[in-house]
Amino acid sequence: MKTTGTVGYAAMFEQFHPNDLLKWSKQAEDSGFTSVMASDHFHPWTPDQGESAFVWSWMGALGATTNLRFGTGVTPPGFRYHPAIIAQAAATLEAMYPGRFWLGLGAGEALNEHVVGKYWPEAPTRLRILMESIEVIKRLFTGKKVKYAGEHITLESAQLFTMPDAPPPIYVATAGPIQSKRTGKQCDGIITVGAADDKIEMLMQKFEEGAREADKNPDEMPRMIQLHVSYAPSQEEAEQQAVKEWPNGGMPFPKADIRNPEDFAAMANQVTVENFKNRVLMSADPDEHLKHIQHYVDLGFDEVYVHNVGKNQEEFIQAYGERVIPKLRWPEG
Repeated sequence: MKTTGTVGYAAMFEQFHPNDLLKWSKQAEDSGFTSVMASDHFHPWTPDQGESAFVWSWMGALGATTNLRFGTGVTPPGFRYHPAIIAQAAATLEAMYPGRFWLGLGAGEALNEHVVGKYWPEAPTRLRILMESIEVIKRLFTGKKVKYAGEHITLESAQLFTMPDAPPPIYVATAGPIQSKRTGKQCDGIITVGAADDKIEMLMQKFEEGAREADKNPDEMPRMIQLHVSYAPSQEEAEQQAVKEWPNGGMPFPKADIRNPEDFAAMANQVTVENFKNRVLMSADPDEHLKHIQHYVDLGFDEVYVHNVGKNQEEFIQAYGERVIPKLRWPEG
């Protein structure tokens, strides 16, 4: 069943200690946020960001200390994690916190996945690995014994014994038309990031096509978007903290093949405020943030996850709780 009207808090493990993220998630719940999208990284983007805790440990604590829905934004199967381990972890969280966990999956980035020392494949191969992994996870979610021999993923007589009453939904991060259609056909919802309106509309059309081919109603399938913002007391501070704290957000090129935080740090030296235009909303005015979020609600997203790039998380959460979330207009029905 489709959940409408969700403003979610983006918990960024590249930037913050897990104890702080737990505290801020509770504050977010008290301020009107209803879900958490937690990033799944092994490394931060740059060494200066300074953190990268294990998100799966943390989500167990989040479930116990809040009533929020939550999920990964996103976990890449097939490299650091065999999909069987992801299936086991996801089934356990859903068994512990029924109806609250969702599994966000994606194709991954070398920054986090090269650590296991495997060859890092080209994008088409990464997508095939992702789709094979999704098939394995879905089969394990049946609770039956599973064997699988794909081109990239193998599984030998595996069965999940701790099972939820119903499996958690699988949402997939996508930025291209082919993957969007596959997501609509094979998964329960879609995750994307801010982009030009015409590209977003194209992705949603392909998602709907895939859903209808699988005899599903796309209107009942969640559409999630993660938006990066820089909220601060002044416009100048909002711009400065974007460049300082989240320089990767101003890098207008594909980043999936870059391996090390130090490489991103070197590129960060070339990033200027202008690079963030149309990529990160930098503003001290809550009304501008409201207009920004409303735009994506109007484009058809029913779950909007907001990441404030600055260290001023408490101020951001308070401002959104008072000036943004209550004023959003959601579609009827």
